[in-house]
Amino acid sequence: MDQLRITRGALWLLLAEVGLSLVWLLSTADVRVEIADWLVATGHGVWGQGKVWTLVTSPLLEPEPLTLLFHGLILWMFVPTIERWWGTKRFLRFAAYTSLAGTVAGTIAAALLPGDGAIAGLSPFVFASIVAFGVLYSDRHVQFFGVLPMTGKQLMIGIVAFNALFVVLGRQWALGAAYAASMALAWLLVSGKWTPKVWWLRRKQARLRRKLKVMKGGADDPPKKWMN
Repeated sequence: MDQLRITRGALWLLLAEVGLSLVWLLSTADVRVEIADWLVATGHGVWGQGKVWTLVTSPLLEPEPLTLLFHGLILWMFVPTIERWWGTKRFLRFAAYTSLAGTVAGTIAAALLPGDGAIAGLSPFVFASIVAFGVLYSDRHVQFFGVLPMTGKQLMIGIVAFNALFVVLGRQWALGAAYAASMALAWLLVSGKWTPKVWWLRRKQARLRRKLKVMKGGADDPPKKWMN
């Protein structure tokens, strides 16, 4: 039964997105515009007006009710498995990294391409978590929404293909950049191709080595060398 329960970190993310999104959905049109202007990341807003804080707030606001429902199902069905594997602290770092990577890449694309689409909601993280699930549990059999039997790897490939088709047919290039960046980062983190913590520890170790010196001790015969 514990496997059916949502984990703490996933629950926090779900409550944060649902709470803020419901405030937006239940507001009047004028209030929605005001909220979106201050909390939703767009290419012009971030890189033209300097609203960099929206890179953090935008993933917590999902304007589409059906997409919000999809996020809730994924956070309940697949994401807890990843959190149990990593622990809550590492899982939340993964959520922050992939959400930020998706929002940054999406807003850059929106600023460079015609139009100025918004990058909102946890979709980049949700798709990144499915990629992580597919790497960690590639051979595990799952029932996608209780209908389609497949392995974790097949689920990952199917989601990537679906996103590519959605982006190409809808010409949603900014969203495509957001999804691609978050899923690529997820693959790098989970596969071990890029480990920020190890990279930081190696740099710290290199700095410490540069500060160490080898000095001769006392009047010993033969002299001994001591590491200081």
